[in-house]
Amino acid sequence: MTPEVRDILAGMPAHRRETFELRLEQWWPDLHDAVTALYDGPDAVAANLVAIAAQGFAERSDDLHRLDERRLLQPDWFQRPNMFGYACYVDRYGTTLEGVGERLDHLVDLGVTYLHMMPLLTPREGDNDGGYAVKDFYSVRPDLGTNEDLRNLATTLRARGISPVVDLVLNHVAREHEWAEKARGGDERYRSYFHIYPDRETPDSFERTLPEVFPDFAPGSFTLDTELDEWVWTTFNAWQWDLNWSNPAVLEEFAGIVMHLANLGIEVLRLDAIAFLWKRLGTNCQNQPEVHAITQALRTTCRLAAPATLFKAEAIVGPRDLMPYLGLGRHTGRVSDIAYHNSLMVHIWSMLASGSSELAVHALASLPPTPPSGTWVTYVRCHDDIGWAIDDGDAAARGVTGAGHRHFLADWYSGDFDGSWAEGLVFQYNPDTGDRRISGTSAALSGLGPSRKDADGAFARMFLAHAIVAAWGGIPVVWSGDEIASPGDPNWASEPGHENDNRWVHRPRVTDEDRARRLQQGTDAQRAFDGIAHIARVRRGLPMLHSEAPVQVLTDTEDGLLVLVRRHPSGTLVGVFNVTSEHRAFPYDRLLELGLTDPHEVLSGHSVVLHDGRVWLPPYAAWWMV
Repeated sequence: MTPEVRDILAGMPAHRRETFELRLEQWWPDLHDAVTALYDGPDAVAANLVAIAAQGFAERSDDLHRLDERRLLQPDWFQRPNMFGYACYVDRYGTTLEGVGERLDHLVDLGVTYLHMMPLLTPREGDNDGGYAVKDFYSVRPDLGTNEDLRNLATTLRARGISPVVDLVLNHVAREHEWAEKARGGDERYRSYFHIYPDRETPDSFERTLPEVFPDFAPGSFTLDTELDEWVWTTFNAWQWDLNWSNPAVLEEFAGIVMHLANLGIEVLRLDAIAFLWKRLGTNCQNQPEVHAITQALRTTCRLAAPATLFKAEAIVGPRDLMPYLGLGRHTGRVSDIAYHNSLMVHIWSMLASGSSELAVHALASLPPTPPSGTWVTYVRCHDDIGWAIDDGDAAARGVTGAGHRHFLADWYSGDFDGSWAEGLVFQYNPDTGDRRISGTSAALSGLGPSRKDADGAFARMFLAHAIVAAWGGIPVVWSGDEIASPGDPNWASEPGHENDNRWVHRPRVTDEDRARRLQQGTDAQRAFDGIAHIARVRRGLPMLHSEAPVQVLTDTEDGLLVLVRRHPSGTLVGVFNVTSEHRAFPYDRLLELGLTDPHEVLSGHSVVLHDGRVWLPPYAAWWMV
């Protein structure tokens, strides 16, 4: 340890100092390897990161130090089948952080052990991309509460067996952030935190290969800032300035931010827009290898001080680019602990619309297994729109075109396809490519929208979808409002700043009255809540749904069936899912071959009845057989 680190730790008990020293001995190679891949002068950068970690370690409370030790003794804690998540906006669920803490019974009854609270750090005023334009990483949005309120809520959540999760936006800051303000004031130190160009020559060179994220209301990736009279890289919106991660000072700033959030008791940091961090001319500036080195450097710094805090990669990328976010090659076990399984969500909706499982089986079966130390977040819906990330190669392998299938899905879920039961809204139509993304709650996309086109079918489809994500492996997460079958917010456009962003239709407020309806027998809220809670409850008791049990997708089944196999030392689970509106058969002998000598279906508790050597699944049936 350097003299600076020894001075920082000098006032701590001997056993604490020894703990930090042992961790540094264990993880220094990972830290130094990561910064060497990024910067000249890696020794100095690594030493600075160790000092930041030591300061965070010294400031960490006794109860969080104890949590660190518990998590290190149970490194698979987030991979266990009792993990079940919920995601919400604080103000739209409980008004304030204190209010969320007063409304936890609803979540506990649902089976929640992981609570993702959407952006809650101080954003810019006015339009702020739902909180993703952060003005101050060190303070909570004033209308939600204070840092102390967040600390208190994290403590309350831990006491009730729930891990708190918050967003950390890595790619950009708000134009009003102190760093950006100093850059506009001419401070060269802070100008180097951003990508600023005197003219269009370099931006034009990059633009040739950059896709547009929001072509409707934020075309292009660069903005002429009127105060600077220079061009600033702004991938998402004109008031979100991309950070220059090739500057090690940016990494060191964020290491300090990570320490701050970890010491408030946050157990998972969702690394927002992580795919965009590194800029390279001639590419789409996504998924560059340096992104994984940055993550390794941040995660290792965090492990020195707060190993109870995990990293979750918000990488909404194609399946071929997804696995490195959980660690491949030199980064295996050293980057994000959790990643979003966007492909699973897309293929669930694809199967339900088409009544065919062939494309999903081909695409999902080709994904490599997750590293032993990592896992997925799986979900039916999230806060964002659904982009139809169907790989062209996967589509071609099944005899369809990627563009054609994406067009079909957009038509189906916007309700424009004959026979569709969905009532989604088109988001970000791109006339050049024909791409259309879709907004809407799970209920609205399943047939339980404002017009209730197919209420009974909608519940079957929703339960089927939730049963698939809960059986896949990882942490299944329910998006706020889906647990009570909300059809969406009919007044989404009336709130200031929301009128041009129809994603707010699927971000409804969940009020006390809504929560009460789930206790009223026969209501949509009661049917949805009890069904999802039942899935969580059954899942909790099935050790074969631990993330260490690999997911096998059977590729030789009848079209319309998705069949998953999870093998674990405790036994085997076979999930058979009928994605069609008709009966489908599965050979009984195949269950025996898979190791189920006396198959029993555990979601509903019924026996598996044999008919003509096959078992028959009703429309939209979800069977977990052990």
